[in-house]
Amino acid sequence: MAVETTTFSNNSADTWFRDIMFDCVLCPRACHVNRLAGQTGYCGQTAELMAARASLHYWEEPCISGTSGSGTVFFSGCNLRCVFCQNHNIALGKAGRVIAPEHLEAELALIRRDAVVRVLPYGSITRGQKGRGELVDFGALAGEVVGFSDDGRGVQGEELMAEAMRRAAAVGKPIVAHCEVDELLKGGYIHDGVYCREHGHKGICSESEWRQVERDIKLAAETGCQYHVCHVSTKESVELIRRAKAAGLKVSGETAPHYLLLCDEDLQEDGRFKMNPPLRGREDREALRQAVADGTIEVIATDHAPHTAEQKSRGLAGSAMGIVGLECAFPLLYTYLVKPGLLTLEQLVERMSMAPRRIFGLGGGLQAGEPADLTVFDLDAEYEIDPETFLSKGRATPFAGWRVAGRTLWTLVGGRTAYATERFR
Repeated sequence: MAVETTTFSNNSADTWFRDIMFDCVLCPRACHVNRLAGQTGYCGQTAELMAARASLHYWEEPCISGTSGSGTVFFSGCNLRCVFCQNHNIALGKAGRVIAPEHLEAELALIRRDAVVRVLPYGSITRGQKGRGELVDFGALAGEVVGFSDDGRGVQGEELMAEAMRRAAAVGKPIVAHCEVDELLKGGYIHDGVYCREHGHKGICSESEWRQVERDIKLAAETGCQYHVCHVSTKESVELIRRAKAAGLKVSGETAPHYLLLCDEDLQEDGRFKMNPPLRGREDREALRQAVADGTIEVIATDHAPHTAEQKSRGLAGSAMGIVGLECAFPLLYTYLVKPGLLTLEQLVERMSMAPRRIFGLGGGLQAGEPADLTVFDLDAEYEIDPETFLSKGRATPFAGWRVAGRTLWTLVGGRTAYATERFR
């Protein structure tokens, strides 16, 4: 693909966007972007969208295919959760990869070489991203990461998490927490609900998530640390976050499309329906929808977790945890939340783009005279989700065959084309 550079300007004569102008629905600054003959443009989606794995499992999702897939859905910045420190002190995740100091430069070199969108790493909280043991050197990592996360593992000890929060606050970075109490898991792998009991599976109780959210919010209040909860799946966690925000704490949270569109009543005996946290009950789904609508949950992230077909072929009990989501997140949410009136289009773009930028202090978006971060969609284009067309190497999604509206036409990152259909090449 040819690389093009576009500078955004309010002077339409200076930009590629010079025909039909409209107010960008994302930006309160009344900046303007070309309507592109009836299409719609938005500031590019940013961090907090992925949990794509790279590095250790490079065959599952190398940086180039993961970030190419993100370009198709308008993710201009992917926090390949620097727990690119995640899988072995180097994991690609949500708003960044998780990285230990000894792996940081290698990860940054990989990003510089291969990434098509911005990849913003997280540093791991504990060495080896184990959720216990020794904390990493927060000061050594702070300059290169957007936050600290052991994504995929909860930090088990209260005093260990308290000290992590104190160190994170000292360097001005958030703690981004996967909340899970190990002793409450008891070998479970799907939600401990009716489907689990009727089909003889082992369940994961909701308390395994919300109990740690409760603990961490208390610690955030004591330490003054900025705290963000990953992939919220339970109604109890929602209520805890709502109370924390009402109390003025620096607490935020995210959920994912599958928790907003599915529940455990939709489970099938198929690895495409297995992720962590698991699909919860109908009441949890409804609480999450309300929380996204009222702003209690400020971010929608994909928790993109690619695996090989073999790893996802062992049913609910034996398959690896995690599904892919980069290339279908926006059309799914637009079709099943915005079009029925559960969210406005402006709210969806805020949750997927502006809120992550604000929470993590990332800047970017659309500013006069700056290189453009934006995506152009055809919101009227209807099609079925076909995983075989994904640029991501992962194919496991519970949404295969779903009918959606909203196709990505063009993604600009830093003024350069990251993805384009034939029309924009």
